[in-house]
Amino acid sequence: MRVSLGVEEEFHIVGADNRSLVPEAPALLGKLSSDTYTQEFRRSVIETNSAVHPTLDALHRDLSETRRTLADAADALGLAVVAAGTVPQACVEDIQATDERRYTDMARDYRLVADEQLICGAQVHVDVPDRDTAVRATALVSPWLPVLLALTASSPFWLGADTGYASWRTLLWQRWPTAGPIGHFASAAAYDEAIADLVRSGVISDPGMAYYDVRPSARQRTLELRITDSCPRVETVVLVAGLFRALVVDACEAVREDRTDWPIARTEWLRAATWRAARSGLEGALIDPLTHEPASASDVVHTMLTRLRPRLEALSDWTTVHLLAHEQLARGSEAHRLRRYAPRERWADAVGDLIALTRGDRPPTTHPRPGTRATTNRGDKQCAA
Repeated sequence: MRVSLGVEEEFHIVGADNRSLVPEAPALLGKLSSDTYTQEFRRSVIETNSAVHPTLDALHRDLSETRRTLADAADALGLAVVAAGTVPQACVEDIQATDERRYTDMARDYRLVADEQLICGAQVHVDVPDRDTAVRATALVSPWLPVLLALTASSPFWLGADTGYASWRTLLWQRWPTAGPIGHFASAAAYDEAIADLVRSGVISDPGMAYYDVRPSARQRTLELRITDSCPRVETVVLVAGLFRALVVDACEAVREDRTDWPIARTEWLRAATWRAARSGLEGALIDPLTHEPASASDVVHTMLTRLRPRLEALSDWTTVHLLAHEQLARGSEAHRLRRYAPRERWADAVGDLIALTRGDRPPTTHPRPGTRATTNRGDKQCAA
């Protein structure tokens, strides 16, 4: 069985010395191919687009090479790149919107929500038979998406503070009017009508602002995963891509066969399960999609693996996904691992760790050096450095 998939990753740009966010995407993009590297809403973020791949091995090679090329280009400019939901050091008012009409309009209309959009995610696209199937499949895959969020949680810090969350990016992201669970739609036409109504209302400016946790792509025949944090380790991206592909293929077959053995959750439950995953990561309880009761993250991940094993084996992904999932559970969430830097507010060291992981280098093995942090008001600016 061959079902193609691709990945978009977002990367923060930081100064190589101070390791704070810098608005240098235009300079960095000038050194890179526009086929693979593109601008994003804020000038401190660059997005990469993988090729379409039939295997997880090919996807891993592509993502690894793209990251190395990006890291090398950044290094030549005295910059570095970080794949994580947030970075701990930033001055919000110093990071402007990209100079494009759509983005400047969004910055004006959404004010602080847009100003604080200093976050990065990873998106996975999986081929689907047709758009109607994609829309109907969203309700079937949605109960499992909080598990994928927990696996990728990498954003415990925000503006020089430990938030207490594994994915603070999720809480920032859900402030947008069309973020979160997608709801249930019987057809692509019904979904498109709902999005058109939102555009006519003026709440969003275009269909691209439908920022749901999962959505049918507007331009490709794919289902797109959007709930996850950016991942410091490329292996985590590959793990999530493999799990999401199995979910989508299984859901599409269930739609075709009109099966009723998939859990379909109400929106309020999905929001609660997503909050739980954002709060806990892999270190606390998640909500089991089958029972709606709390369970350890390890148990919920194993339930997911057991349910998807026949599909993963048919896709030749079982060995890779099983190994990566157990490695991730043993390692814990990146948010939990990063918290070793929090007691003495070693934010620069935390970013240095993330830079190494993003590039694919071995993470630091020595004790972090003592760091410094100063929270200041530069005029009326909101800063942590």
